[in-house]
Amino acid sequence: MISAFRAGDRRALSRLLSFAERREAQFPSIYDELAGARGQARRIGITGPPGAGKSTLVNALITALRKASERVAVLAVDPSSPFTGGALLGDRVRMQDHVLDTGVFVRSMATRGSMGGLCAASLEAADLLDAFGFPHVLVETVGVGQIEHDVVEATDLVVVVLSPMAGDGIQALKAGLMELADIFVINKADLPGASRVAVDLRDMLALRPFRHGEDIPIVACTATTGEGVDDVVAAVGACFERLRSEGRLAERRHARHLAQVRRLVEAALRQRIFGQDGDFAAELDEADLQRPYAAHAALLARIDAFAAVRARGKLSESLAEARPEHGSPAEGSEEHR
Repeated sequence: MISAFRAGDRRALSRLLSFAERREAQFPSIYDELAGARGQARRIGITGPPGAGKSTLVNALITALRKASERVAVLAVDPSSPFTGGALLGDRVRMQDHVLDTGVFVRSMATRGSMGGLCAASLEAADLLDAFGFPHVLVETVGVGQIEHDVVEATDLVVVVLSPMAGDGIQALKAGLMELADIFVINKADLPGASRVAVDLRDMLALRPFRHGEDIPIVACTATTGEGVDDVVAAVGACFERLRSEGRLAERRHARHLAQVRRLVEAALRQRIFGQDGDFAAELDEADLQRPYAAHAALLARIDAFAAVRARGKLSESLAEARPEHGSPAEGSEEHR
């Protein structure tokens, strides 16, 4: 499958994306083998509140990039039902203009219970699209509020999409998502109130510290007509060049890799501690549950004890390996002398 993937077989790409979503046992080794192919694409996060026109903007960005003969991949994340677990995966409906374009690849994924605006496999999926050779990877989140920040760890640059007449004047004064934007896009700029949103954003930017320490572009566009979309593309390109020249793009990618390793370790530890078969729950009676801090202290003590035993075992193995073979006196011993 890896050879087919490297040869540009889209079916191989689709299968690997499915492996990532399902956490197939063979995926980690395949993913690690593709490490050298990653890190070339511009990964752009598109996020914002529901109804801001994110999917329509993504469709317009695809059109603009394809006019420049640029290949584009899109990872569109839709919310899963908290009751049935199903997802409509309807974002791609707005991208039907490009369904027959071989220079465009669109993959829809469901959040599957993830609360950060993306799904658990989003980072790996974006890496696969990068490794496949797409120079532009657009990652569209679900409609988000002030606390869904997964898009920062999955992409190089974040575009926050807002629209007039959607309460954004108040939202702009709140902490959270607004502080993570590299670029603000005011979509539906042909509607009344667009200039008011821009004023609110400028007021907010004058008051709050940001991760960039500089002015953040505010670009107005109307994605349905394409007006102003070229300005969005230009702003994204300028931002990338600035991040690259100042070394911050490399810093962000390094931070993303660290966060990915941390997430994988945390998930593995959670699985080892709590499991999936209810063993942990079976060990706790109602009295334990009424004293959660004591229960958690006892659990941590047990983990520490187990780690100490394993450490002693590894130390014994290391000492055994360092000992001379039987019949060969160690240097410095009486027999050796």
